[in-house]
Amino acid sequence: MLDATNQLDPLTFPLTGTRLIEASAGTGKTYTIAALYVRLILGHGLDTNFRNRDLFPPDILVVTFTEAATKELRERIRSQLSQPARYFNQQLDEVDENLTRLRASYLPVEWPACAHRLKLAADWMDEAAIYTIHGWCNRMLQQHAFDSGSLFRQDVNN
Repeated sequence: MLDATNQLDPLTFPLTGTRLIEASAGTGKTYTIAALYVRLILGHGLDTNFRNRDLFPPDILVVTFTEAATKELRERIRSQLSQPARYFNQQLDEVDENLTRLRASYLPVEWPACAHRLKLAADWMDEAAIYTIHGWCNRMLQQHAFDSGSLFRQDVNN
């Protein structure tokens, strides 16, 4: 758990393993998740085992509590992919500090490729794996009905 003396830095936060971001309302969770998503798309900070695998929205699972939160995350992530794409293409001058730091971690000759990946990912956001907990569980039960010995159509109570 992070407190005021131990702030989460979205540019250095580990992207592998299981991570939980828990914080009060209005503390920037959605912004942080979107920033981490951008890094995953770019492969920023990933070791060579993961960097060689292209990740796009269907490959990155984001799970939250409510339908409203999934909708907000989907739109915020789409925006957070589009803005950096324009910034890497040098079409924006003013952005937040984290995006400035992110672009600075790449050589200028890499910027067009980064912009292209981000734009592709933004275009794929309709296919993003962003679910409520019960929505994701229901999807897994349907996709693995034979393996789980369950029915193809089930009602998962909220």
